[in-house]
Amino acid sequence: MWAGTDPLMVEYHDSEWGVPAADDQHLFEMLSLEGAQAGLSWMTILRKRGGYREAFAEFEPPVVARFDQRRVERLMKNAAIVRNRLKIESVLTNARALLQVQKESGSFAAFLWQSRPRQNEWSIARPVPAETAESLALSRELRRRGFRFVGPTVCYSFMQAVGMVNDHRIDCFRHREVAKMGKSFAPPPGPR
Repeated sequence: MWAGTDPLMVEYHDSEWGVPAADDQHLFEMLSLEGAQAGLSWMTILRKRGGYREAFAEFEPPVVARFDQRRVERLMKNAAIVRNRLKIESVLTNARALLQVQKESGSFAAFLWQSRPRQNEWSIARPVPAETAESLALSRELRRRGFRFVGPTVCYSFMQAVGMVNDHRIDCFRHREVAKMGKSFAPPPGPR
């Protein structure tokens, strides 16, 4: 299990990672956190998650989309988050792009979920990839729509986090549990 023994990581692995998610606010949070994690450890971001939630209005896209340059300057002084201007600004940019996707698709979830979760069967002998053709396609589409910090590796980590793919190894107790959730998960409908 990649979570090791740190209680925060174990809790995240055992209760959240890989669970199919269809709530736009949660999806926006995870996309934002995965972008913030680029070049850093997931533990760093997980420890700062509460700070991110407070700094970015619980990741409510309409609220974050209204943040201005003064707010960016305040965020640059906030030690509870990673103080990287490009990453901070990308959250604002992505909130605005997400609102446009919601207008077009009905929800961000409907845009993302084109099919049921993919059930991978990784073993110790087969390493989990850092990116896939699907994450490359998602990255290209998100970039086309104006999102930032959404490269193929970030997109694959996001897909793993929100259950678009089940990448728990087959010897992990969560593999079967998450697979069961994936089978009963109904992708959100698109616009009517």
